[in-house]
Amino acid sequence: VQLVESGGGSVSAEGSLTLSCVSSGYTYKSACMSWFRQVPGKEREGVAAIDSSGRTSYADSVKDRFRISKDNAKATVTLQMSSMKVEDTAMYYCAAAENFTPTVWGAGWHRHCFGDWGQGTQVTVS
Repeated sequence: VQLVESGGGSVSAEGSLTLSCVSSGYTYKSACMSWFRQVPGKEREGVAAIDSSGRTSYADSVKDRFRISKDNAKATVTLQMSSMKVEDTAMYYCAAAENFTPTVWGAGWHRHCFGDWGQGTQVTVS
């Protein structure tokens, strides 16, 4: 299992940035894919997730600004970020979990979609 992120960088406030994560080794029938972020000294927080049927879940702080999507044929999950804020600055990690059932977790299930992690990609908003 491997997750490789790309697309990080620097952007001005109110700007946009798109992150991508290419995965290998998953059977997409039951896997969820997600994005987490972390700043030094703080816990890693769930940002967004998408399950095998395409359902999505977002953190309140990014709802209406970020959009997660996936392309099963390309084994890629994408996070489109817009109207970015300085507080979006963080290391962003792609994560995935097999045999994930969102209804088990209820609202906010994006926080629980993890099992394997990518290396991370830095996003800086100024």
